[in-house]
Amino acid sequence: MKILIAYATTEGQTRKIVRFCADHLIALGHSVELLGAADADDLALVGFDAALLAASVHMGHYQSPVLTLAKREAAALAGMTSAFLSVSLAAAGDDPEDVQGLQDCVACFASETGWTPAEVFHVAGAFRFSEYDFFKSWAMRWIAMQKGQTVNPHQDTEYTDWAALKGMIDRWIGG
Repeated sequence: MKILIAYATTEGQTRKIVRFCADHLIALGHSVELLGAADADDLALVGFDAALLAASVHMGHYQSPVLTLAKREAAALAGMTSAFLSVSLAAAGDDPEDVQGLQDCVACFASETGWTPAEVFHVAGAFRFSEYDFFKSWAMRWIAMQKGQTVNPHQDTEYTDWAALKGMIDRWIGG
């Protein structure tokens, strides 16, 4: 299959996640085009058999380049094998409020874009203190504290479950 993976990232974890997905799909024998959604202005999905869009949740919203792409290509995405990969720290836990918040984010995404993904993969992200300014670092430590977690502001902490992600991709693409 020829598969498009289009994404947006803020601190880089989503990029790391989609690169992992691309490498895995290539290892399965698929052709993959990995593209930042901000660079997809003239992209047409006609030549692709499947598409995976990925973005991370920040303050309850996804990055606008993925929203723009999904809105422009909603009909094409609905007519092909497609999925949405949502990256967030909330996906690392099982707090019912966080789960509901993620479902609300995806519902808002679908409402804004006109595309309701047939498959949504919630993937845990990372604390990327090396990428944060003072204020964001403070806010992220406060969020962690509210969830009962202790984080080291001098060290990045990754929560992505790579084996689970591989399983999601295998189930999605039939690998």
